[in-house]
Amino acid sequence: MASFPFELVSPERIIFSGEVEEVVIPAAEGEMTLLSDHAPMMTSLKTGFLVVGGAKGQERILVQGGFLDVAPGGATVLAERAMPVSELNSEILSREIARAEELHEKAEDPVLKAAAADTVSQLNDARAQLGM
Repeated sequence: MASFPFELVSPERIIFSGEVEEVVIPAAEGEMTLLSDHAPMMTSLKTGFLVVGGAKGQERILVQGGFLDVAPGGATVLAERAMPVSELNSEILSREIARAEELHEKAEDPVLKAAAADTVSQLNDARAQLGM
């Protein structure tokens, strides 16, 4: 399978940078898979698992919002928040859920309130998938 350059950046650090064979993205429109020579595009992300696949295996990363930019030279994700599954534990997930619940409670705009509710639901799904 052909590879392509991919980078995942959060405000704190570069989470991943390297050649990959595929990347599964939790796009706002639904889950999508990027392969080499994907058509250029840009989309927003929802909370969920981004899965990077390459010669060394797969790596799952929990992302919360952000954007995906696919260009002829590769793909870049600018995530609002991102945490490799290897760094997650029950305490961290509980904090993230509490943070999202607080945003939901404080939101007055119906669109922001719905987005926060979706984030809470997706984080609870992530906790269940990880068995935490």
